[in-house]
Amino acid sequence: MIKDFFLPCLYAILASTGFCIIFNIRQPKRILFASLGGGLAWAIYLLAAPSGSDLFCYFAATIGLSVYAEVMARLFKCPATEFLLVALIPLVPGGGIYHTMEYCIQGDTAAFLETGLHTLGIAASLAVGILLVSSVVRLYRMVRLPKNH
Repeated sequence: MIKDFFLPCLYAILASTGFCIIFNIRQPKRILFASLGGGLAWAIYLLAAPSGSDLFCYFAATIGLSVYAEVMARLFKCPATEFLLVALIPLVPGGGIYHTMEYCIQGDTAAFLETGLHTLGIAASLAVGILLVSSVVRLYRMVRLPKNH
């Protein structure tokens, strides 16, 4: 249990912490909560794994992460992208991108197309999850907040 669930989440938190430094996030509280977002996203990914579809796992993790980023943005009064970009790093399909290019260079067209389309599907799952939550939050704010005329 610890080896299969908590350690990967811890590794996601550590990876996100490193990117906090790269993205020049200076306040320790923001670093902590942005990094915890990476662990949360990976935990949701692992919890969605029994569904059998890794595209759904990425989508569910991105939905949870985007909601978390929006909540943290309101609490810290800063842009949600600060939390979203850092915590999204563990979900980025870097291995898929690498293998797609490897197959391209080797001339293995079938593997290139298969891996490339799968990687594109993962990226689309991430993008649609972020877009969905961001749009819902924006619509909610438009309906809730009165317009100044």
